[in-house]
Amino acid sequence: NAVSEVRTYRYYDSENSALQFENTIKDIKEVPEGSCVLLHACAHNPTGMDPTPEQWAELSKAMKEKNLLPFFDCAYQGFASGNAPQDAFAIRMFVEDGHDLATVQSFSKNFGLYGQRTGALSIIGADELEAKKVLSQLKMTIRPMYSNPPKHGAQIVKTILSNERLTNDFIDQCKEMADRINSMRVALRSSLEEGQQDRSW
Repeated sequence: NAVSEVRTYRYYDSENSALQFENTIKDIKEVPEGSCVLLHACAHNPTGMDPTPEQWAELSKAMKEKNLLPFFDCAYQGFASGNAPQDAFAIRMFVEDGHDLATVQSFSKNFGLYGQRTGALSIIGADELEAKKVLSQLKMTIRPMYSNPPKHGAQIVKTILSNERLTNDFIDQCKEMADRINSMRVALRSSLEEGQQDRSW
């Protein structure tokens, strides 16, 4: 385990059901230089509260100034906004801003591949030499853990994302799922408010 110390940063204001961004950015600016910072690309779990594009830009700037390594967790792409490409906004912004970064993506939810545990780890480094060094370290970690994992789920995702028509179908179906989830939330809240009018939902 390469992590010598784990710290937390303030994020969610549970009393007001809001992102406490002033405290978040303050804590990020106090993170030791060169540290790795875990971020949720979209549909923050468990709060569901994501930064605005302007707040993402401020986070990117602060992390760039401290030479921090963003590590994005992207488990619900397509379910936050209902638009899978749009849900990758923060990752794309950080790449455009010149960060070295890592992203873990899960395709269990948005591709319906729970039993396959399909995902991807993507790393952007400074140059080809650094890429070779990172790949070498990854192989040293992966080899004793699982060596040759099942690839059925990965082949399904590759087939869909390599075909424009299938990719568009995937994006449309994510939108349908996101709309259904949102309608269920609205219905649940309405029912709770009707039955428990003395509480804040």
